[in-house]
Amino acid sequence: MASSLDATDIRLLRELKENARENIASLSKKLGIPRTTVHYRIKKLVDEGIIEKFTVKPNYKKLDLGTTAFILARYDPDSGLTQREVAERVAALEGVYEVHIVAGEWDLLIKVRAPNAEEIGKIVVDRLREIKGIDQTVTMVSFVTVKEEV
Repeated sequence: MASSLDATDIRLLRELKENARENIASLSKKLGIPRTTVHYRIKKLVDEGIIEKFTVKPNYKKLDLGTTAFILARYDPDSGLTQREVAERVAALEGVYEVHIVAGEWDLLIKVRAPNAEEIGKIVVDRLREIKGIDQTVTMVSFVTVKEEV
């Protein structure tokens, strides 16, 4: 973590990660510091870019997106595209939630969500593998998510 953070900033970040909607008065009580100090510290964390945005964590099962899969993909260097360009095209696909350029035997790690495994298959076969610059893929469907951070 950034060296400008003290123990209170770290505790504040943990509380906000748990519930970004928690009000300043409640945070003030939990942290044992005045409300104005909580407000100032949150503003400072935002201004310094430590907090990039406040967001929500959807219940994907209730949104009929309860199946998660991770896809490893190989980049085709003969495609005429850079690996970053290919990653950006993958990121633009509907159903794709994360794209990471990784080291090792594979080049991209992709997280997708869909209603079921059949729809995951459609994402892979009908869209992902059609992207110029994608060479091979391996898909791993998640049975259960034990921990996931927003």
